[in-house]
Amino acid sequence: MVSRSWTAAVAAIALALATLGTTAPVLAGDAGMIKVATGEAWIVRAGARLPARVGDKVQTSDVIATGAKGAVGITFADDSRLSIGPNSVLAIDRFVFDSTTHAGASETSLRKGTLAAVSGRLARQSPGAMKVKTPAATLGVRGTEFLIRTGEAD
Repeated sequence: MVSRSWTAAVAAIALALATLGTTAPVLAGDAGMIKVATGEAWIVRAGARLPARVGDKVQTSDVIATGAKGAVGITFADDSRLSIGPNSVLAIDRFVFDSTTHAGASETSLRKGTLAAVSGRLARQSPGAMKVKTPAATLGVRGTEFLIRTGEAD
């Protein structure tokens, strides 16, 4: 039986993904932009915990975290979309994208919580170039939509 909180988290993530739309131009060095931020949501950058707000840029090595009623939707430079639900922690380990050739790599780590994703141009151009790590597995994305739920790492 699916719990009510899990169903609510999936619904919030689906809503966030649906409202992300297309990207605005992303500055060089930035991986993407926050398009949706609700409830308790933070960017941890260089040891500082900053509130996550719509329009904020995200960068490689940022960690995005949410509280019990938080959610964040990010659109990356390749038009991939990641959305994390309540009580989630997502690290952007690596993001490199050439907007001309669509070559590059995307590596994120879902440390805990829920993640919904829609791959972008990077995964379509180079299947396997988008990877998501969890405490239990590493997923190679080959141009698809998916949802992941994981507990904390031991």
